[in-house]
Amino acid sequence: MISPSSIDRLVCFDHVTELIGRNGIFEHAKESHPRLEHGYSLDDNGRALVIVARANACGIDFPSRSRNRCLWFVLAAQEGGWKDRQTTEGVWNRSASDDAIGRAIWGLGAAAACWPEELGRERAKEALLRAVDFDSGWWRPVAYASLGFLAYNAVAPNQGAAEAIARLSRKLPLGRRHDDEWLWPEGPLRYDNARLPEALIGCGHALDDPKLVSEGLRLLEWLVETEMGEHGFSFAPVAGRFVSHRKPSFDQQPLEAWAMADACVRAAEVTGDPGWMVPARVAVSWFLGDNDQRAGLYDPRTGACCDGLTAEGMNLNQGAESTLAALGALLALRRPVDAP
Repeated sequence: MISPSSIDRLVCFDHVTELIGRNGIFEHAKESHPRLEHGYSLDDNGRALVIVARANACGIDFPSRSRNRCLWFVLAAQEGGWKDRQTTEGVWNRSASDDAIGRAIWGLGAAAACWPEELGRERAKEALLRAVDFDSGWWRPVAYASLGFLAYNAVAPNQGAAEAIARLSRKLPLGRRHDDEWLWPEGPLRYDNARLPEALIGCGHALDDPKLVSEGLRLLEWLVETEMGEHGFSFAPVAGRFVSHRKPSFDQQPLEAWAMADACVRAAEVTGDPGWMVPARVAVSWFLGDNDQRAGLYDPRTGACCDGLTAEGMNLNQGAESTLAALGALLALRRPVDAP
């Protein structure tokens, strides 16, 4: 299992900066090479803002030209109504999904709290506060957005952000109360699952609502137990996992390990219980080979991460989502910028 003292030597931004083009971070890669024809997405540029902010909080420099391109992408995507994908020529080709907007708000909140330059912090704050009325009928975008408002409000208490946290917290689902075997509020475990307990714990702490904190901890404890396998975490695959499914199942996504690490670190901070750092470190170790295939997805020499764990081994493509997930999980063990 990974030790806290090993984090600094594992964090490397070489590959993520290779993925960043003129307008932001490219979404996909063919092995280690950016797929320019697939262009940029709002999701990944929002995630990139979280990584830059966390690195800055840890005293780790992220190249300025690259980081600012990701910020300008998100700011441009918000103008005139949220847009999602952009070609290398700068042409926007569709409106953004709720998930993408939620992740962008998360990134803006982290940037408003801890961007390396004051101008970037100001621009991110202005964009974040323009998004205080964001709403969705799905819990994942609600959770992402709440994490953004929590990040900023923890550093600079703001009435608009506080009201957004309170409103969004009421849209987060609670776990089932009459089924001891399957506490999850959805039928299957789908994707980015640990973001729900993380948001419940964070919102409950910010709002001084012990019920929300308790519910988040209850769901997180259940999720840790449900997702644990023989060699570490055995995460729900991209197709989802139902109560009847056995482990292991594939394809497992790096996004799950990042979310689990973040949620457990937040639980440790809010409760003061260092025991939560054990599953946090197990989640990070998933990237380094403590997984169902005993395969190291993350390459500390380049900072690249493979796109998933398959039944045959690793998906050798190293796109933005996976690489950012690995870096986010590693930095969560150092000093998470977006925890209260």
